Amino acid sequence: MSLITLHGNEFKTSGTIPSNGETAPSFNLVDSSDLAEITLSTLGSKRKVLNIFPSLDTPTCAMSVRRFNEAAASLDNTVVLNISRDLPFAQQRFCGAEGIVNAKTLSTFRSSFEEDYNLKIVNGPLAGLASRVVIVLDEGNKVIYSQQVSEISQEPDYSSALKALE
Repeated sequence: MSLITLHGNEFKTSGTIPSNGETAPSFNLVDSSDLAEITLSTLGSKRKVLNIFPSLDTPTCAMSVRRFNEAAASLDNTVVLNISRDLPFAQQRFCGAEGIVNAKTLSTFRSSFEEDYNLKIVNGPLAGLASRVVIVLDEGNKVIYSQQVSEISQEPDYSSALKALE
């Protein structure tokens, strides 16, 4: 179990996120663009940036999607995945309004993703949602970078996440 805070108030997560060298757990997520099931294996041998957050309806989460969308335009052999429990319809609306075209937005609403990646918030007002986490995978789905943001209202370390891809 990990501790995170929201405006200084402590909350627990369901475990410890995958760390460097570990193979990422497989997943089944819903693509907001067409409601298709997306798995880790269907993404092939590309590098993957998993930008995981509670909800697009918060300023910090929305900013992280915008920032990683910008970065995705210049990344070779890499797919950026914005992942939350938001319904695909809300994700699609947000992406359309914000011009998110370089990154995929995926919903966990029919999966055990938060539990499988040990990042589910288990108590407090955001219980059941994902904590703010960035995980970068190499072509073989090995973790090469991971960060669980300790204060959920703060943005992730974009620079370190993207540097892991160099």
